[in-house]
Amino acid sequence: AERPAGKVTMVFDRAIPNVPGKSMKGVIVEYPPGGGSASHRHASSAFIYATVLEGAIRSSVNGSPEKVYNAGENFYEEPGSFHNVSANASDTKPARLLAVFVVDTAEKELTIPAAK
Repeated sequence: AERPAGKVTMVFDRAIPNVPGKSMKGVIVEYPPGGGSASHRHASSAFIYATVLEGAIRSSVNGSPEKVYNAGENFYEEPGSFHNVSANASDTKPARLLAVFVVDTAEKELTIPAAK
Protein backbone atom coordinates (compact mmCIF):
# COMPACT_ATOMS: atom_id res chain seq x y z
CA ALA A 1 0.00 0.00 0.00
CA GLU A 2 1.29 3.45 -0.90
CA ARG A 3 1.78 5.70 2.09
CA PRO A 4 0.16 9.14 1.91
CA ALA A 5 2.80 11.55 0.61
CA GLY A 6 4.29 14.37 2.62
CA LYS A 7 3.75 18.05 1.96
CA VAL A 8 6.97 19.93 1.18
CA THR A 9 7.20 23.71 1.60
CA MET A 10 10.29 25.82 0.87
CA VAL A 11 10.55 28.35 3.71
CA PHE A 12 14.04 29.78 3.19
CA ASP A 13 16.26 30.26 0.13
CA ARG A 14 19.32 32.46 0.37
CA ALA A 15 22.69 32.60 -1.33
CA ILE A 16 25.46 32.29 1.28
CA PRO A 17 27.45 35.53 0.97
CA ASN A 18 30.79 34.12 2.14
CA VAL A 19 30.53 30.80 0.27
CA PRO A 20 30.33 31.75 -3.42
CA GLY A 21 28.06 29.55 -5.54
CA LYS A 22 26.31 27.98 -2.52
CA SER A 23 22.86 28.60 -1.09
CA MET A 24 21.08 27.59 2.08
CA LYS A 25 17.53 26.34 1.52
CA GLY A 26 15.11 25.45 4.30
CA VAL A 27 12.31 22.99 3.61
CA ILE A 28 9.47 21.96 5.95
CA VAL A 29 8.27 18.39 5.35
CA GLU A 30 4.90 17.49 6.88
CA TYR A 31 3.81 13.84 7.01
CA PRO A 32 0.22 12.90 7.82
CA PRO A 33 -0.31 9.90 10.12
CA GLY A 34 1.14 6.87 8.32
CA GLY A 35 2.65 9.15 5.67
CA GLY A 36 6.05 8.95 4.06
CA SER A 37 8.22 9.72 1.06
CA ALA A 38 9.21 7.37 -1.72
CA SER A 39 12.92 6.43 -1.72
CA HIS A 40 14.90 9.33 -3.10
CA ARG A 41 18.23 11.04 -3.59
CA HIS A 42 18.90 14.71 -3.15
CA ALA A 43 20.90 17.04 -5.38
CA SER A 44 24.46 15.68 -5.42
CA SER A 45 25.82 19.00 -4.11
CA ALA A 46 23.44 19.02 -1.12
CA PHE A 47 24.59 18.62 2.46
CA ILE A 48 21.43 18.33 4.58
CA TYR A 49 20.76 18.93 8.26
CA ALA A 50 17.29 17.81 9.39
CA THR A 51 15.63 18.44 12.73
CA VAL A 52 12.31 16.95 13.80
CA LEU A 53 9.84 19.66 14.84
CA GLU A 54 6.84 17.52 15.74
CA GLY A 55 6.10 13.83 16.15
CA ALA A 56 8.60 11.16 15.14
CA ILE A 57 10.33 10.40 11.84
CA ARG A 58 11.58 6.97 10.76
CA SER A 59 14.65 7.30 8.59
CA SER A 60 17.30 5.22 6.86
CA VAL A 61 20.07 6.75 4.76
CA ASN A 62 22.45 4.73 2.56
CA GLY A 63 21.06 1.42 3.82
CA SER A 64 21.78 2.14 7.49
CA PRO A 65 19.43 0.50 10.02
CA GLU A 66 16.14 2.39 10.36
CA LYS A 67 16.12 4.80 13.27
CA VAL A 68 13.31 6.85 14.79
CA TYR A 69 14.05 10.49 15.51
CA ASN A 70 11.72 12.28 17.92
CA ALA A 71 10.89 15.99 18.14
CA GLY A 72 14.07 17.91 18.98
CA GLU A 73 16.40 15.25 17.53
CA ASN A 74 18.33 15.74 14.32
CA PHE A 75 20.26 13.90 11.62
CA TYR A 76 22.24 14.77 8.53
CA GLU A 77 22.76 13.47 5.03
CA GLU A 78 26.11 13.67 3.26
CA PRO A 79 26.12 14.89 -0.36
CA GLY A 80 25.03 12.13 -2.75
CA SER A 81 23.24 10.11 -0.06
CA PHE A 82 20.37 7.75 -0.89
CA HIS A 83 17.42 8.20 1.47
CA ASN A 84 15.68 4.83 1.29
CA VAL A 85 13.26 5.40 4.20
CA SER A 86 11.72 8.69 5.32
CA ALA A 87 8.35 8.30 6.99
CA ASN A 88 6.14 9.24 9.88
CA ALA A 89 6.83 6.73 12.66
CA SER A 90 3.21 7.06 13.85
CA ASP A 91 -0.03 5.95 12.22
CA THR A 92 -2.07 8.26 14.48
CA LYS A 93 -0.15 11.54 14.86
CA PRO A 94 1.29 13.95 12.27
CA ALA A 95 5.04 14.60 12.02
CA ARG A 96 7.03 17.58 10.76
CA LEU A 97 10.69 18.17 10.07
CA LEU A 98 12.84 21.06 8.91
CA ALA A 99 15.51 20.10 6.37
CA VAL A 100 18.24 22.67 5.75
CA PHE A 101 20.14 22.20 2.50
CA VAL A 102 23.55 23.69 1.75
CA VAL A 103 23.55 23.28 -2.01
CA ASP A 104 24.85 24.72 -5.27
CA THR A 105 22.87 27.90 -5.94
CA ALA A 106 22.28 26.80 -9.56
CA GLU A 107 20.65 23.52 -8.44
CA LYS A 108 16.96 23.47 -9.40
CA GLU A 109 15.89 20.00 -8.29
CA LEU A 110 16.49 19.31 -4.59
CA THR A 111 14.84 15.88 -4.44
CA ILE A 112 15.00 13.17 -7.09
CA PRO A 113 12.71 10.14 -6.64
CA ALA A 114 14.44 6.78 -6.97
CA ALA A 115 13.76 4.91 -10.20
CA LYS A 116 11.05 2.30 -9.56
